[in-house]
Order: sequence, then C-alpha cells, then structure tokens
Amino acid sequence: MPFIPREELFVCEHCGEQVNPLGKGTYRDHCPKCLYSKHVDRDGPGDRLSSCLGLLEPVSVDQESKKGFVIVYRCLKCGKTSRNRAAQDDHLLDFMNQHSNIF
Repeated sequence: MPFIPREELFVCEHCGEQVNPLGKGTYRDHCPKCLYSKHVDRDGPGDRLSSCLGLLEPVSVDQESKKGFVIVYRCLKCGKTSRNRAAQDDHLLDFMNQHSNIF
C-alpha cells in the first residue's frame, strides 16, 4: 500500500502534549515529547484503516544506516509491533536515559 501523506495536528493521548505537523515534506505520527503514537494505520502509513486504536508504546530505539534513528513500538491493545523513523525534534535522549536498561 502506498504512503498516504497526512499533516495533522493532534493531542497526545499519553502525555497531553499538543503535537504540530512537521511540514517540509515530512510527516509526524508520534509525540516528540514522550514518543507515544496511536495504532491508526492498518495496511500502510497514513491509511487510517486500523480498528484497534490502541496506544503504541515506544519500547526501544534502533539506528539504521539509511533512516537514522527508528522508534520501535508495541501496541498496548493488540500487541502489534511497528517501527517508525524518529523526527529531528524527538526527545530521544530523554527516552534512552529513562530506559537505559534496554540499551
């Protein structure tokens, strides 16, 4: 399924932060403060076809040669795991410091 670009303002359901779109041709689907996301896509990024709608908990951060830092998620409702590229303004260091036992 092709990527469906969506530039949407949202309020994080985990920490309450108001999250603004990134702009500049990139798209945000997670909170830069706590890194949580929501399980809204089913077949591909931006499709908004998931009926789960559970919170996606960040469980780790990986580094990939082409994508840079990638956040690994696990859905708190259905258990699905997924990965997403981190944004430049994400609080990755805060997350890694809080979860230093997994790195």
